[in-house]
Parts: sequence; C-alpha cells; structure tokens
Amino acid sequence: MKSIKIIFFILVIFLKTGNNLSADNLFYVNNVEIFKKKSSNTEALANEAIMKGFKELINKVLLKKDQQKLSDLSFSNIKELISHYQIIETDKESEKKNILLFNIKFDQYKIHNLFYKRGILYSDISRDELYLLPILKKGDQIFIYSKNYFYENWNITRKYDFIEFILPIENIEIIQVLNSNSNNLLNVQIKEIFNEYGNKNTALIFIEEDNSEIEKIFIKTNIMGKNINKSLQIKDSNLSQEQLYSKIIDEIKYEIVNLVKSQNLIDIRTPSFINVNFLSSKKNNLVDLSKRLKRIELIENIYVQELNSKYVTLKIKYLGKIDKIIKKMESQNIIMKFTNDQWNLSIKK
Repeated sequence: MKSIKIIFFILVIFLKTGNNLSADNLFYVNNVEIFKKKSSNTEALANEAIMKGFKELINKVLLKKDQQKLSDLSFSNIKELISHYQIIETDKESEKKNILLFNIKFDQYKIHNLFYKRGILYSDISRDELYLLPILKKGDQIFIYSKNYFYENWNITRKYDFIEFILPIENIEIIQVLNSNSNNLLNVQIKEIFNEYGNKNTALIFIEEDNSEIEKIFIKTNIMGKNINKSLQIKDSNLSQEQLYSKIIDEIKYEIVNLVKSQNLIDIRTPSFINVNFLSSKKNNLVDLSKRLKRIELIENIYVQELNSKYVTLKIKYLGKIDKIIKKMESQNIIMKFTNDQWNLSIKK
C-alpha cells in the first residue's frame, strides 16, 4: 500500500500542467506599448494590445512565408489564443506620454494546436546572441572599425528582443587578415575572424559601395554549427546616404534573423521521446526537478517508466532537437549527460 502511495505521489509531481507567466517563456510577449486615447476604455486598449502582441509573437517565432498562413485570423480567433494578460506599472516618463504597458501570455497548447492544423513550423530563438562584423568596401579601400558607418551604427537601428547582435572590439589580427585578402574578401573564412568565440553564432558581412544604384552585400554566417551564405541587392530608391545605410542595416538584420530562425525550427507534428534516469537523493529532489522541467516549454509531457530506491526512470516527450533540450535544461540548472549507454539527469542548486 505504501509503495502505491509513493507511485501516485511521483505521478502527480511529474504531471505536466499549467502555464508559467514568465518573461523567459517563448509565448510571453512583454511590455506591449499602447497609447491611451481619451475615448478608449480599458477593454479597447487591451484588445489593441492583444493584436499588437500577437503580431510581435508571430514576427518572433515564424518565418515570413509562414506568417502569411495566419493572415486570415480574425480578432476573435486571436483572442481565444490568450491565456491571460496584465497591465503593468508604468514609469513617470511613460505616464507623461500616455502610454500603457501590457504583458500578454499566449496559451502554448492553443498556439501549438493552431500551428499543427496549418502545417506551420515555428522557431525557438529566445535570447540568442550573434557575433558579427560588418565590413565596408569603397573602391580599393576597406573600412573595418573606424570610418565604417555600419560598425559604428549597427545597434542604433531596429532591434530584436530575442537576438542580441554583438560586435567585436578592434583587433589587430582581424585587421591583418582582412587587409591581406582585400582583393578578394569573400575568400576570408568566418572562423578566422571569430576563432575566439568557439561555438557561438557568428556572421561576417561584406558591403560593397560603388556609383551605381545597387549596393552589393554578401553575408557569411555560422549558425548552430552550420555555414550559411546569403547575397543581397538593395536599391537606392533616391534615399540619402544615411537613410540608405540605415535601410541596409535593417535588411541585413532581417535576413540574419530569418537564417537563425531557419536553423531552430520546431515541427509540432513530429515530437521526440527520450528515457532518462534521475538519481533521487536529498540533493536531487524530485519536486525540485519537476518544477524546473515544467518551465521548459519544449517539453510536452513527462511519464514515469520505472522507480526504485535508487532512481526514477522518466520518459520525456519533447519538441525540437536534443541539443536544444540540453541547452534549455542547462538554463534551469539541470544537467543531462549520456554515460554508460544511458541518459542521466542531475540538478544544480
């Protein structure tokens, strides 16, 4: 009888239910700004925030071609996807500008169901870093750090909350590599420039300026360990130089974000399963493990396969690639390692 009670207790612990209102959750849209109009009531403002928040969400998780598949959704369809929302305290500056801030939580399971029905793959790229170096070539001259508008102004234009673009500080070795290849910059290997950054996502941007109306741009990236190249042509459209340069930065950012999304796609129709052993002890607490696993939105369910006095064997149903799940677990201080032909879990305090 006692063992049955223990089994029931463990089953309840690992029941994957509920939604976290957490800024780290992929389906949580934070700080949606809405301008307060005198004629608008709270419900009208909330409805406006929901629409704006949904647009932000699909811009974050979907490729452009898949965003079109949701263009027919009505407001009532979108509102049904909401788990809950909250109006948050605004600072004095926001109050002066009559701005109201909303946090909106979309229901993960309803979103998954929508994507499943419409055959949409979504991307999980929350809070990724990408190291990049934009290089400007004018005639026979190349500009790397100084007198390079793109290096100096890269993070002034449009920002993405889910990707942080990081530019390396001036480095004499990088200057030497680029100068020695000034006649054919496309031969430069991306690992020569970003060797010290290990397995981080990286991008090398070559921007060639001439007297024509077209700016030639070539992008070399290494994303999730995969080399991906992309070329762009941007029309002048009678813009001033500063406007054109700003447009170029925005276009390149957009392309890079889509490349990162394409390497982090999740197909809801094809979940994966993995068996893991968890050595239960005072340090490795089952309740603590359950709480941490439930914060990982890519984990759909957890099943107890076996239990004894030494360990519990769990079957985890998850979405995406195994290395992504390992990374997500690390963010929750859960260590998953493959040893002795078996996946094992432990937790760090």
